[in-house]
Amino acid sequence: MSIAARTEGLVRRFDETVALDRVDLEVAEGSVLGLLGPNGAGKTTLVRVLATLLRPDAGRAEVFGLDVVSEAPKVREVIGLTGQFAAVDELLTGRENLRLFGRLFHLPRRAAAARADELLERFDLADAGDRTVKTYSGGMRRRLDLASSLITRPRILFLDEPTTGLDPRSRVAIWGIVRELVREGMTLLLTTQYLEEADQLTDRIAVIDQGRVIAEGTGDELKDSVGASMVQVRLERVADRERARSALLIGGCEEPDHADQAGELTMAAPDGVRTVAAAARALDDAGIGVSDLSLRRPTLDDVFLELTGAHVEVDGHRPEVDAPVGEPA
Repeated sequence: MSIAARTEGLVRRFDETVALDRVDLEVAEGSVLGLLGPNGAGKTTLVRVLATLLRPDAGRAEVFGLDVVSEAPKVREVIGLTGQFAAVDELLTGRENLRLFGRLFHLPRRAAAARADELLERFDLADAGDRTVKTYSGGMRRRLDLASSLITRPRILFLDEPTTGLDPRSRVAIWGIVRELVREGMTLLLTTQYLEEADQLTDRIAVIDQGRVIAEGTGDELKDSVGASMVQVRLERVADRERARSALLIGGCEEPDHADQAGELTMAAPDGVRTVAAAARALDDAGIGVSDLSLRRPTLDDVFLELTGAHVEVDGHRPEVDAPVGEPA
């Protein structure tokens, strides 16, 4: 297996804050690695070190065998980076933006123009190519920003929260572009807080918290690591919550309760369907009204709660603000 990016014992501090604490990580060439973690876990800092925007305080990082510190100019020739917010000029047209990026990357004028036209077509922006970017929707700006990171045909692409703030339709459009890039053999490192996004797009997931990688594996491997299936209960009366928890414990369910809605409980079901049946009887014996009771396998949210004690959003998004260079994220 060829390694596209690797970190060994990577450390990055900001004054007294340790943003990265001896991080060891590998990204296989031609794969998508998802980097998940709560706000401030160190995801953006890790991306910036790999993209040569920050120097590590200890350890090493390399991209396709190139050291990100001593060989930074060569690293920049093989990477693409898309941050959390579109880095395009709103006063220029989409076509002018892409041509500008091409020239900044030292493409000849004709080559930059041809590449801009090619990318506008590919990202479904050809009809809007001669409009100023300030007239673009959020999804169009994000597609243009992603297109700009592909001007030089990078071997690895860093996507830092690529669908932040987008509506579901625009998000799905970005997913389609990412899948197409993967089919073409590109390597991607994707930071995200959308659980579905991680499940849909990544080959492997690394969970990072307080600057450390605390778990790594496929989505299914991480879900299985939580253990038992889960019983999910929706109560008719919120006031019955504590009584319902006691009844579920009697029925064989186990702590912790992973639900964060007042009228819901989600607890481990070590014996699967048998636990559900026993839990239903216990709730009925206690006279507790239930509007829904179901058995499900653990989700990535359960993994996060188990590992970090923090929820990661599924529909409502809690973005990790892209900190200025020199500040932890």
